[in-house]
Amino acid sequence: MKKLLIFFSLLIGLICHVNGENNFKQSDLFKSMQQGDKAALLVVHFGTTYDDTRNLTIEAINAKITKAFSGITVREAYTSRIIINRLKQREIVKLTPTEALLALKDEGYTHVLIQSTNIIEGIEMEALRREVENMESSFKDIRIGNPLLYSVEDYEKVVTILGNQYAGKGAVVLVGHGTYTPATATYSMLEYMLKDKGYKQIYVGTIEGYPSFDSMLRLLKSNKEKQVILVPFMFVAGDHANNDIATDWKKLLEKEGFNVTVSMKGLGENPEIQNLFTDHAHFISTHKMIKILDKKKRYSTGK
Repeated sequence: MKKLLIFFSLLIGLICHVNGENNFKQSDLFKSMQQGDKAALLVVHFGTTYDDTRNLTIEAINAKITKAFSGITVREAYTSRIIINRLKQREIVKLTPTEALLALKDEGYTHVLIQSTNIIEGIEMEALRREVENMESSFKDIRIGNPLLYSVEDYEKVVTILGNQYAGKGAVVLVGHGTYTPATATYSMLEYMLKDKGYKQIYVGTIEGYPSFDSMLRLLKSNKEKQVILVPFMFVAGDHANNDIATDWKKLLEKEGFNVTVSMKGLGENPEIQNLFTDHAHFISTHKMIKILDKKKRYSTGK
């Protein structure tokens, strides 16, 4: 089994991409395993109560990651307690990250990779990192992969994927969730890079952050756009896509005189986006994040 894991880790090392490499050091989780150790991969989602989009996004990437990490136990968890409770009323049980990790600990797992389907390094990732930090002492090694947009290379890949998908289709507005934290700058960086790469008719707006609906609207008007396609820049097309985007934003834009259509597909339906998340999981299996205090110690000694 150990030989299989070593071979598997070497294969991962060949195909993984380096994202934000200055924050990481080479460290192969599978090579560090000893006789009797057990490895698992936990895929963490915000979650959704919509069965159709869950099958096309969450279940799809769970299956893809399971195939990519053949021979490794793959589990899932949801971070939204509201969604967990609503699904429980329908007798659908989803565990929180802490509950899933406790279950893995009880089953004797010693090494755990965690890959979330978060889009940005926002409050959901912050909460997940804190949950995992509280469980660190329960495992020999536990690591978290990055969200979709973390390094400059991540942005470039996402811009290329979406740019190719929507080029020539007129004005397209990618609508993200947004956040009240400084991480909202992620969306502005995305739009800047889209424009820098030549995708002038792809705009970005957020429901709860910046760029706001009003700032996005001003750009549409200044560029004299007439037809608009609204696209959820979210992993699943759930509540926000159905209520905020397909209803509220659509009506507001139509009131302003735009001809509006809505693409009700979450990012998680895109195989290329699924591949980027899988790549992040591969990367974290062969690299370990360097904690900022450890960096400071190295700097203080002149390293």
